[in-house]
Formats: sequence, structure tokens, C-alpha cells
Amino acid sequence: MARIVIIGAGMSGLAAASRLATLGHRVTVCEASGTYGGMVGRYERDGFAFDTGPGLLTLPAVYRDLALKTGREPLEELVGLAPVDPESRHLLPDGTTLLLPNASRGGVAQALDAAFGAGSGERWSEVMNHGRTVWEATRRPLLEEPLPADPERLRTDPYPAPPRRGLGRLRRTPWTLAEVAGRELGGRPGLTALLHEYALRFGFDPSTAPAGATVLAYMEQSFGVWYVRGGIRALADAVYRRCLDRKVGFRFDCPVEQVLSDPADGRVTGVRLAGGDRLEADTVISSTDTRAFHPDAVGRPGQDGPRPGDGQRDDGQRDDGQRDEPAARVPGRFTVLLALRGSRPAGTAHRTVVHAADGAAEREALFGRTPELYAHPTVQVLRPDDPTLHPEGHESVSLTVTVPSAGALDWSRPEAAERYADQVLDRVDAAGLGLRGRLLWRVVRTPLDTRAETGALFGSVPRPALAGAGGSLLQAPNQQPGPGLFVIGGAAHPGGGLARVGMSACITAGLIGPA
Repeated sequence: MARIVIIGAGMSGLAAASRLATLGHRVTVCEASGTYGGMVGRYERDGFAFDTGPGLLTLPAVYRDLALKTGREPLEELVGLAPVDPESRHLLPDGTTLLLPNASRGGVAQALDAAFGAGSGERWSEVMNHGRTVWEATRRPLLEEPLPADPERLRTDPYPAPPRRGLGRLRRTPWTLAEVAGRELGGRPGLTALLHEYALRFGFDPSTAPAGATVLAYMEQSFGVWYVRGGIRALADAVYRRCLDRKVGFRFDCPVEQVLSDPADGRVTGVRLAGGDRLEADTVISSTDTRAFHPDAVGRPGQDGPRPGDGQRDDGQRDDGQRDEPAARVPGRFTVLLALRGSRPAGTAHRTVVHAADGAAEREALFGRTPELYAHPTVQVLRPDDPTLHPEGHESVSLTVTVPSAGALDWSRPEAAERYADQVLDRVDAAGLGLRGRLLWRVVRTPLDTRAETGALFGSVPRPALAGAGGSLLQAPNQQPGPGLFVIGGAAHPGGGLARVGMSACITAGLIGPA
């Protein structure tokens, strides 16, 4: 039986703790805040409740596996789980409305033909077929297995770009997601907006993201989107209960200041807590940036170096001609929680996406030389049909916008955030949602709230790892150089998102093995 300390009680920490305790280890979780869940938070007031992090679940198989491996129970016995159908409703700036079915690629193609004209569905389906190629090439190394010691093959985008013609044959740079939209989707505005939205949601710039980012749309449309009754926080509650069942120890309000190691061989010996107390351990797993605690910890390949063979230079320019994106420039999320009087109208979609008035202007505001707030942004509107989230006869609604992070924009002025919340609310009402007239109260959340609740330095969007881009979109390997040191969560392989942080815990538990 190994003594294991896990730093952080976010979803990855909870998942790792339950798996390792089931394998017979003695596990203690140290959490700097007063509760568990990390980014999977909850805001409650006057009988209304809201998820403050993700509101929907993709790849539920990750948590089905966790439920079975730690308790031999189906996930559906732990939480209420249901597919979201329709998957989403899209409101385009030209007035077009698009309703996409859940987990039905054929149904998606038919909906696209109806909204954008004959042939639109065929074009989209072909791009999704290429996304499937990316999925098949990267599923195991980017989701199910430890990051290879030499990730060379993941530096190249597996997206099957068509042969170049004319002068294009001389070009050696890989395709981007924006070029997929322009060439394979014919530059059609509606299809382009749909494809770009998947990238923007995760903080990727379509003009620089590899073409293989199409895998994000492929996964969602192939495997579906799911809702947990009571909100995603109910999933965190279920995994926390599983940890308690497996005798995991928790220390809340307990920041870790340093990972301790033996100076003779570098082996981890425990952690030093705030106040100076020590907690002995044979293994330490961190769901935060461990480089703040341990001098030998490393970040993601190709970015947080220099590391041997990474081709990283002091100016951030890589030897392969690509340029790494500073962490401070990765966007964050701006959320407005709305408590509304009156019931949710019949037939309302769970998720509505109001697309930006001008996609190019939105991308310039997010990723340009001087990031700024865009007045008419893409807004994701979540309106769950869940009576547990509000008083009878009312509705809980969340509006989410991708915005510059706390490293790229000053979010310290509450009045500025409130003004932007007004713009966002005006934006969705101009699209016909009619929410302002029903407003009881609202709560505005910025990247500073993300930073305060998760420890993310800039409050940035946790992004999934992707192949291509010279390896700059890979995340830190789970097993670190110091013997007994591991990392999990959104800043570790295989990246951010509920499914991926759950897989980081699964991969790491596999590396450690049974007691």
C-alpha cells in the first residue's frame, strides 16, 4: 500500500483518488479551497442553482468506466443522465435558424441541407469523415494512453488534406481549421460559423488551429452530448461520495506549498503544507501546475521548455517555423447567470448558440495583437429543463462567451464586466430570446473567478490536447521526471474538458498500478 497525496480536489483529483483507493492505496487529497469540484462549481441563491463550469458532458463513457471500476455500478445509478436532443439550436447573423439533432451525423447533414441549401450536408459530412480519420489516428495516444516519451508523430497533423495544386504545391505549412472552412466547406458563411464555433469554445484561433481540430466537432456529433440532472455539479457530488466510500481522506482549506523530495535520488517524500506542516507520501499527484511546487517538473512539450529536442528558443519561435502561443493569451470564459421569472417556454432547446455578427471581427478581438471585448460575440445559452435548478414557475439560464483571459485584459473593474454583461444580454435578445424582460437578478463571472476557484494563473479555458502545430498543443506528460511525481487535470495530458481530465486520472492510475 503506497501513501499517495493528491493536490487538488477538482474532477481529475476526485477521479484519481477513487481509482487509486480502489486499487488499495492510502490516498489523501489536499484542497486549497473549502470544497471539491474545482471548475465544476455551483452557484445557489433564492432557490436558483447554476453550474459555474461546464454545463454538458461529452464522452460519458469515461465516467461510466470510473463508476464500474470503482464500484461496479452503472453511472446511471449514481446520477441522472440523459442525451440532449436537439443537441443545439444555432442562430446565424443572417436570420437563419439551424436545429442539430444529437448523435446523428445523417440527421445533421439533412439539417444543414435544409438550412443552407443542397450539398451543404455532403460537404460537412466529408469534413467529419476527415475528423474521424484524426480520431482514429489520435484516440489512443491522445486520450487513452500515456503521452509517448517521444511524441514526434503527434507533432504532425493527421488531417488528410487534399493535394495542393499550382503554386500551392510549394507551400509546406500545414492546413489550418480556417482553411478547411474556406476550401472544403466552400467558405459558406453558415458552415464556417458552425465549424469555427467548436474551436472558439475551447479557446482556439481557427486561423492557427490545426485542421485536425475538426475532431472536436466529429466527437460531439458522433458520440453525443449529455446532461446530468441537477447540473454537472451532481457528477462531482457522485465521484466525491465514491471517494468517501473508498476511504479517501480529504483536507480542505489546506494549500500545498512544496513537493518534497530526497536530495540523494530525487524521489518524492511528501508535501509541505501552508503553515509548515509536512505530509509524508510515496507518491504525489498534482492537478495544478506542479512547476510551482517542484523544480524538476516540466510543462507541455514544445512550449514550457526549453527541453531537449523540443526546438524551443528563448524568443518563443520554434525551429520548425511555428510560434508557441503564450499561456496569457489563451482566452477565458465570461458567464452571466440569469434568474428569470416565468417558466421555460415549451420547445426551448437546451443549448442555443447565437453566432457573432462578424466572425472575423470576433477573432481579431480575441486573438489580435491587442485583445479586446467584442460587442456582438458568439454566445452559448444553456436553458436546462430541470426543475431541481429553480423555484417552480421560474427558469435558470446561463450565457457564456469566450473572451480574452486575465493575462490579456484587465478584468479587475466590476463596472466594466457589468457593462459587457448588458451587451451580451442585448445580443441574445436581439436574436429573439427575450430574456431581459423576465430578469429577477443576475450574477456576472469573469476569468478572475476562474482563476480564484481553480488556481489557473490567467483564468484561461482548459484546452484539449491536439496533434499537429509542431507539438505545441500537447500537454505535460502525466509521469514527471522526479520519481513518484505525477500530474493530472486540464494542464496535463490529455488536456482540458471533463472527459479528458477523467482520462488523465485513469492513465495516471494505470501508471501507478495496484498496491
